[in-house]
Amino acid sequence: MATPENRRAHWRANLRLIVGLLCVWAFVSFGCSIFFVDQLDRIKIGGFGLGFWMAQQGSIYVFVALIAIYAWRMRRIDRQYHVHED
Repeated sequence: MATPENRRAHWRANLRLIVGLLCVWAFVSFGCSIFFVDQLDRIKIGGFGLGFWMAQQGSIYVFVALIAIYAWRMRRIDRQYHVHED
């Protein structure tokens, strides 16, 4: 049974997770694809610079991984605070 304290703690855990994942998202989308592209382009993957690759392909893989991580962690957080669905 979810108590009001459990619901508040659940919401705080959810927000911490979201903020962490958004920080990773911002770093990948802005940092790797815009700000650090010149430094990353010195590393080659398949003949293309890593900065170009991150902007075109790598960021998509990271975003899909972030969705999977969010779903996996939320399942654990839901069970930890007893707000999961049976």
